[in-house]
Amino acid sequence: MTFANYSRATETGLGLELGAALNHLMQRVADYRIYRATLSELQGLSDRSLADLGLHRSGLRGIALHAVYGAQH
Repeated sequence: MTFANYSRATETGLGLELGAALNHLMQRVADYRIYRATLSELQGLSDRSLADLGLHRSGLRGIALHAVYGAQH
């Protein structure tokens, strides 16, 4: 009598790579959403409020990038 046995590894090399790529993509999307929300909040401030904080409108993108991504960008 012959038996056929089919087994599949739950975590293959390709599966791990795809999972890691998906996690990386999801993290980038989440970071970008936080960046956009931060930038939007800063842009919503008046020039007077920005001046009180020692900020200028021309530097808001850099400030939002630094707030979300840190010193790496």
